[in-house]
Amino acid sequence: MKKGDKIEGLVVKYDFPNVGMVDVSENDEIIHVKIKNAIIGQRVAGTINKKKHGLYEARLEEVVKRADNETADPCPHFRECGGCTYQTFPYEEQIKIKEKQILDLLKRALPDKAADIDEAYEGMIESPDRAEYRNKMEFSFGDEYKDGPLALGMHKRGSTYDVVNTFECRIVDEDFRRILRTTKEYFDGLNIPYYHKMRHDGVLRHLCVRKGRKSGEILVFLVTSSNWNLTFSKEEWTDILNAWKDRLLEIKTLGSFAGILHVKNDCLADAVKDEGTTILYGRDYFEEDLLGLRFKISPFSFFQNNSLAAECLYLKVREYLLADVKEKSVVYDLYTGTGTIAQLVSKAASKVIGVEIVEEAVEAAKESAKRNNITNCEFMAGDVLKCLDGIEVMPDYIILDPPRDGINPKALEKILDYEVERIVYVSCKPSSLARDLEAFYAKGYKIKRLSMADLFPSTYHCESVCLLSRV
Repeated sequence: MKKGDKIEGLVVKYDFPNVGMVDVSENDEIIHVKIKNAIIGQRVAGTINKKKHGLYEARLEEVVKRADNETADPCPHFRECGGCTYQTFPYEEQIKIKEKQILDLLKRALPDKAADIDEAYEGMIESPDRAEYRNKMEFSFGDEYKDGPLALGMHKRGSTYDVVNTFECRIVDEDFRRILRTTKEYFDGLNIPYYHKMRHDGVLRHLCVRKGRKSGEILVFLVTSSNWNLTFSKEEWTDILNAWKDRLLEIKTLGSFAGILHVKNDCLADAVKDEGTTILYGRDYFEEDLLGLRFKISPFSFFQNNSLAAECLYLKVREYLLADVKEKSVVYDLYTGTGTIAQLVSKAASKVIGVEIVEEAVEAAKESAKRNNITNCEFMAGDVLKCLDGIEVMPDYIILDPPRDGINPKALEKILDYEVERIVYVSCKPSSLARDLEAFYAKGYKIKRLSMADLFPSTYHCESVCLLSRV
């Protein structure tokens, strides 16, 4: 078997992250082939593209026959867009797939602790919203094919360049869809090129929309390069942005616009970066309510993408942390984001110290705490590794909610050296959690309770939360 060979077979195994295993018969020998986006029970066709560590990998070309428990495509963009892998499965089946993948992953990382994992596991916390649940989306400008017309939406499955218009996306609500369509139609007639990330030319980069599920407040920001000055004068560009803003304000939205912004980004990476923000309308933040508290959320600060499911997750975090909690305890909330968890556990602690590297998120956390009349939360801006050395008061408990890549090993070493009796770890990437758990066990901790929280229905993503107790 070599690169370019066509294969077809039944998916007999499915591992995180979103990788199926197909058994292919060749010369009376069974060959195992990995295919991303192929799900157990499907019969799929693909093309071999490489061999890595003795295992063949193939690119998915077609689902020849669906799994027995699949349903019809609920979204017209499903086959092109790479966002919602599980959308053809009933919600109950999605939960089963996620649970098995994550539990298998943790047990492979800690094979001698499999009994601990089984004993600790308490099940999946399901999302109250199964559709239209996202409160944040980053849409990309591009073209649907090389040198094709302007497109605005999500990247096509398996492509880092082609973009598919996603005007009927089912994981966002109607306000997102109307804003997306209106923006695309507006820029269609202006002949302004999208930013080409290989050539580093062009103007239009991203359209970002954030909306409070409960507050209904909408924050929209258009991200462009500064290459507009090669074609337009400053006055002309200002007129273009203001006309776009006016078009948005004419939309009959379910929510209300809190702010409309223009963000400059000349960073070479294909990511949304803030190199200067101009407020075109309203203010540069929106607000959202969680569990009776109100939070200020700035354009680039972290906030869970599914507000109602986040409430369920944070209730579980609070439950894990506060079981038999000591009076006058000190809690560290590391990687605190906008300080949501810190404020939600503050009533049971004498002091909560939150650390976050994004400065604007820290300022938003401070303001939210003040609005919520919470006086025992202190928020620090900086890297966790460096900030820990500057905190004089020692913790009784620690909450960890790190980014997808997990905890810096040096920072984790410092965290473990506190030897607190209880740590609650929230993870959005199971493989990072699995890696870090090895260090916890080596330091004398054990998984006591473990849950999953489905904040991302229709996708393979899933949150995990575990209680680690020092033995």
